[in-house]
Amino acid sequence: MSNSASSASPLDPEGQDALAHEQQYVTMLYARLDDRRAETARRLQNVLQGETVGTPQALTERDAAVAMYTDRLAALRAAEHGLAFGRLDTEAGEIRYIGRLGLLDEEREYEPLLMDWRAPAARPFYTATAASPEGMRRRRHLRTRGRTVVAIDDEVLDLADAEALAGHSGLTSEAALMAAVSQARTGRMSDIVATIQAEQDRIIRSKPSGVLVVQGGPGTGKTAVALHRAAYLLYTHRDRLARRGVLVVGPNATFLRYIGQVLPSLGETSVVLGTVAQLHPGLHARRVEDARTAALKGRAEMAAVVATAVRDRQQVPRKPIELVVEQQRVRLDREVANAARTRARRSRKPHNEAKRIFHREAVRLLAEQVAADLGSGGLLTAGDLEDIRAELTESPQLSRELDALWPTLSAEQLLTDLFADPRRLGLVARRIPAAERALLARPAPAEDVPLDERWSPADVPLLDEAAELLGDDGRSAAAEAAAALRAEVEYAQGVLDVLDLEDDLDPELLRAIDIVDADRLAERQRVRRYDSTADRAAADREWTYGHVIVDEAQELSPMAWRLIMRRVPSRSMTVVGDIAQTGDLAGAGSWREVLGTFVADRWRLEELTVNYRTPAEIADVADDVLAEIDPGLAPPRSVRSTGVPPRALQLAPGSLAGSDGVLADIVAQERAAVGEGRVAVLAPAGRVAALRGCLPGFAGEDDLEAPVVVLPIMAAKGLEFDSVVLVEPAEVLAGSPRGVNDLYVALTRATQRLTVVHTDELPPVLKRLRRP
Repeated sequence: MSNSASSASPLDPEGQDALAHEQQYVTMLYARLDDRRAETARRLQNVLQGETVGTPQALTERDAAVAMYTDRLAALRAAEHGLAFGRLDTEAGEIRYIGRLGLLDEEREYEPLLMDWRAPAARPFYTATAASPEGMRRRRHLRTRGRTVVAIDDEVLDLADAEALAGHSGLTSEAALMAAVSQARTGRMSDIVATIQAEQDRIIRSKPSGVLVVQGGPGTGKTAVALHRAAYLLYTHRDRLARRGVLVVGPNATFLRYIGQVLPSLGETSVVLGTVAQLHPGLHARRVEDARTAALKGRAEMAAVVATAVRDRQQVPRKPIELVVEQQRVRLDREVANAARTRARRSRKPHNEAKRIFHREAVRLLAEQVAADLGSGGLLTAGDLEDIRAELTESPQLSRELDALWPTLSAEQLLTDLFADPRRLGLVARRIPAAERALLARPAPAEDVPLDERWSPADVPLLDEAAELLGDDGRSAAAEAAAALRAEVEYAQGVLDVLDLEDDLDPELLRAIDIVDADRLAERQRVRRYDSTADRAAADREWTYGHVIVDEAQELSPMAWRLIMRRVPSRSMTVVGDIAQTGDLAGAGSWREVLGTFVADRWRLEELTVNYRTPAEIADVADDVLAEIDPGLAPPRSVRSTGVPPRALQLAPGSLAGSDGVLADIVAQERAAVGEGRVAVLAPAGRVAALRGCLPGFAGEDDLEAPVVVLPIMAAKGLEFDSVVLVEPAEVLAGSPRGVNDLYVALTRATQRLTVVHTDELPPVLKRLRRP
């Protein structure tokens, strides 16, 4: 910590006065927040209670107002925790309080009472230093518990004496930062809005255009930076992004639940969060698949396979088809079908849209055939030909034959048929070696298998590719209408629930829930229910976003990147990850490899270099593994030490089965050591089920708020725990061609303690581990 920083002490009279002053100001801010919440809730009630009669425009305006007030109320509620967290004193004598949102004094010509952390004038709170004070004299950090100020930390920024800067760590608000990174984890990610560092702030506030790659090792705050960047962009470019929305793509559903509260806590509730497995509307793919099969499906050449599979369904008859239409004999042969197919393909329309061209051209050619057979000597008029075409078009028999040659297809049907037919698979994927091609084959699922269990996450980019080539099959509109109808009551109840939570309103006021229930509100909404941008975007496969953020981006396959790039044709993206942590067999080897196909070299790189999560004692062990991955990679610098070295415990063979309770005792010791913190047991995937059955305190696969959680290493990406117990590192190394990357991930999840448990010999790369 810089010697220019200080903390207020309860024993220090000056400190007590400062605390009392800040408490008084913060109390005033919360009073203004309460007023703002109450006023917003009343306005929402008035809109809901008012009878809307008239034009569709009036209904639209009413629904837009409901959405606006509901979102605003959610943002005001989210600001309850840590409303104000900082103060800047300028050299000119101005005082600026910094917080989660902006509050103005309406009685004093809208004088700022609290400045939104994203405002340009708030930036020195994160970037000013004693060497470059940016016109600031002092930075004060307010630490609160609930609505109570419990501590203040000051940094004097106008020091002229160079000696006073000696030994400065380069961190801003260091005392508050260390308190934040050292506190016990809760199983949910917290925002870092009060402790953003200069290198993070630079990335958060960088321009939204183009592709920004944020490379950073474990614990450097990549995810937090990405989420705060989403909040900042929505604040700064709301007019543009509010129309198109922001998409945040994470590696798995557990990770999304872990980060789910960050953006709401920053007042942003309209961002779409999803995994690749959720980016095909109506589907959340859950089918478990062999890693080799998933890697094959992720390869770029699968795009050509899907395209060939579509063309393969555009057939011509093997032998002529004789039909009688309105007593006229027609002959649908290869020549007619091939000419119609060529015309349809030249239109470059998606398969299902080009089908109409195929039908129309086939009918035209068959009508000419009928006219020629009539031998009219040119006496047929244009009207006669039109009548023949109409008769052919209305023929059910001809329609069936043409439909068989060029069927209407959904993406699901196309891939189901492809994977279930080895002959067809061999034709369309003949460039893939037969041994690998066999990995794709699987029988069609039974009708009673739920949709989500028919498809794996690796199938979703293939489904999206197929949907792009096929176009609308006519089912999506019907499905959307049915889904909207089912959602009406749920939507209405959600609006009423928001109002019911506002327990600080005047009890004498008539509340919305007193005069309208969810069914009635849903009936009113049914004319046209307002959907937020996020709702509409999540339900529309062809929606394009204003900005897309991809976290753990190194794990995405080339096919997954094709899916995501279709969602953002403007290429306004933030790509966040660490190449050293790539564990997926289809994942990235370099950022140039990932992005070159889509943007060539038109992307920029920012690096995060400071490790806030991992103590130096654990980082030393992990750095050896990083050197094994790539000696040229520079490890991030750890900013703290706990004095607790990581340890290795060798157990007797069979101990990990849990019969003698040795592992359970180790976990119990770790739980006692971290108190209210969280313990994670990370293990090779094949051991997870057995370990879950023998450890106390385990409360479910995805419950990160449980005191103990047992996870495969791939599921722990992006997460952090107070203590980590890593099981069988040698097995981790041997379990995958990228086992060393998996080991690096496992070693860098802990914020306090690390224990490595093994029955086999400890890998040499872990030579620094202490062996008690």
